[in-house]
Amino acid sequence: MNASPPSTTPGSPSNTSADTTAAAAENRARQRAPRPLLFGDVGALAIPRVERENLPGGGFVLRHPEPLQPHARCIGAWLEHWAATTPDALFLSERTSAGAWRRLSYAQTREIVGRLAQALLDMQLPPGRPVVVLSDNAVDHALLALATMHVGRAVCTISSAYSRMTRDYGKLHAMLDTLDPALIYASDAAVYAAAITGWKTGADAAARPIVFSEHAEQCAGALPLQGLLDTRETPAVMRAYEAVRPHTHAKYLMTSGSTGSPKAVINTHAMLTANQQQMTQVWPFLNHHRLELLDWLPWNHTFGGNHNFNMALAHGGSLAIDEGRPAPGLIERTVANLREVRPNLYFNVPRGFDMLLPYLEQDQSFASAFFERLEGLFYAGAALPQSSWQRLEQVAARTRSRPLWFTSSWGATETSPAVTSVHWGITHAGCIGNPLPGIALKLVPNGDKLEMRVRGPNVCPGYLRAPEATAQAFDEEGYYCIGDAGRLVDDDDPARGVAFDGRVAEDFKLTSGTWVSVGTLRLQVVSALAPLAADVVITGHDRAEVGVLVFPSPAARALPAETVAARVREGLQALRAQGGGSSRVPTRARVLNEPPSVDAGEITDKGYINQRAVLTRRAAEVLALYADGAASDPRTVRV
Repeated sequence: MNASPPSTTPGSPSNTSADTTAAAAENRARQRAPRPLLFGDVGALAIPRVERENLPGGGFVLRHPEPLQPHARCIGAWLEHWAATTPDALFLSERTSAGAWRRLSYAQTREIVGRLAQALLDMQLPPGRPVVVLSDNAVDHALLALATMHVGRAVCTISSAYSRMTRDYGKLHAMLDTLDPALIYASDAAVYAAAITGWKTGADAAARPIVFSEHAEQCAGALPLQGLLDTRETPAVMRAYEAVRPHTHAKYLMTSGSTGSPKAVINTHAMLTANQQQMTQVWPFLNHHRLELLDWLPWNHTFGGNHNFNMALAHGGSLAIDEGRPAPGLIERTVANLREVRPNLYFNVPRGFDMLLPYLEQDQSFASAFFERLEGLFYAGAALPQSSWQRLEQVAARTRSRPLWFTSSWGATETSPAVTSVHWGITHAGCIGNPLPGIALKLVPNGDKLEMRVRGPNVCPGYLRAPEATAQAFDEEGYYCIGDAGRLVDDDDPARGVAFDGRVAEDFKLTSGTWVSVGTLRLQVVSALAPLAADVVITGHDRAEVGVLVFPSPAARALPAETVAARVREGLQALRAQGGGSSRVPTRARVLNEPPSVDAGEITDKGYINQRAVLTRRAAEVLALYADGAASDPRTVRV
């Protein structure tokens, strides 16, 4: 492993004058010595480099010139390493229902993982079938997942939205049909039992163990997790661990279904360990600074479940589970947790930063706590509006002298997940970085855009039990067709990175034949309407003019409708004054009354807007936006 344990220098006050003199001398020496490199410092990051290979027809391939270095054989190797080298270091923590924190060191985590792994082996579960988790991030969830992978079996976490937030279990049961789980786990039978027991009945269900952390007695035949925890580990666990190979399936992650039915993406151990090594090579600080993270991002997604969780584990860091969310009534929990945990690197989606900003701007004590130890802000999942970037910089400047390091990455569930990384200083949102070591990023003309395709050791071999979908996902050269578009920030200097240029499938043409770049325009509109718009959806497919549906921010909802309409009009007029043709200037906007619905798939549990789902569900709002009498509607703005 390239990862090395963090260095610490413990010490204690002394009462002797000699010790006091020595401490003073040591203190003076420290003041003269150069300060340790911070995460965003030039020396703490790899030099941005890229090689370009031009292709016939106007396309090209970008590669990092440095080869991928050796990486861990399997996920369990990280846990074994840190449990042996830093056994007492904190790894996992979560706030209990009583408000206290449950904390586990690496040694404690490994002990429990061994017990759970033995219990799984003792069950003699049928081979080739995964352990499926239906509930949200939690320590028990993490322990069972690690135990499952430790002995060479795959785990799949399904979003709780399919079982906890709805009574229509059709999508959940279809996914369970695809996965054919050997065991199903959820945190609380009182919450999840109905979704599970309604799937299959009879002998098939009886042969499939169901495990709950709480209230297992409320579900006939279910097992309490505590019973598994009481198992004693035997040498069989390490024999199974040693048999895990790099190509062994570690996880199945369900796609969002935004472009079709959800599919189970195969994640091998090699994919996941390679991706962490790729990140380490462009973020060398990971080997010298112990990560301390607080994270809410759901483990059924690759951002939270692979990128963030694995980064903490691979480098011996700590991960505090945030039970909050970027949603009304839940963001307050995130604020409370951030006051206590104070991470040194913070991951979020743009919606999460937008919901934190009012608390940071209005509460100086919270802002001071948040930025006290913070070395970097990482955004992904969607592009960060420049207005949000500037507001974060402004509030940080009130609490600290050193600038914030903003960074981002780009990838997909199928790429486990990082393909590119911004490992240098940037001043504006939009750049997604350059390819990581070992990755080939191909950009090919598609309409008036460059479609990005990916090949590398972190790319999945395909989808579980879906050969046709697998074949369609790759081009003739074996590149995964991700569906996103990109362009060079500087055509003359590829090392300055790639800029995200929207989803190829989301873009549309006006009746004039002009293409509308949805991703680019969305960011421009959100910034123009700041701080009134939490997000917007671009409209105008097969119409003469571009429009926007506006999801108002909490600040906008507190204002009279007439005031909001007037300010939206001013924002769109300012955007028009910047110049641009019909595809870049919305002529109308409609402020929506209802927030995006998770149940309807309008907003994912990762916090970004599903453009297609919103347009489908709110077709009546789009019609009202373009209706002849729209000008008299107080929620519709024309410019």
